[in-house]
Amino acid sequence: MPAHTGKRLTTRITDHVQERLQVAADLVGATLNQFVVQAALEKADKVIESESTIALTRRESLRLLEMIENPPPRNDIFLQAQARYQRMKNDAGSTAERRA
Repeated sequence: MPAHTGKRLTTRITDHVQERLQVAADLVGATLNQFVVQAALEKADKVIESESTIALTRRESLRLLEMIENPPPRNDIFLQAQARYQRMKNDAGSTAERRA
């Protein structure tokens, strides 16, 4: 028997939706709650996977590898941003040291 965590999720659904979910749950031998939780977890996994994965075409992946191996020269805008970042990082470090 699974351990109960005490967490509860409630929702309001129409009779039609409940009937369809119950039929599906019965077909797989699960309770309605088990079926809904499992379906929600499967959907959550798909969403998380799709949002944390980048799919590239072969051409795009080859271009990315080329850019990594042979990055373009750093332009003035990049160098200014890098200097600004270093200043901010140093300022944050100095503030943290003063607090300690």
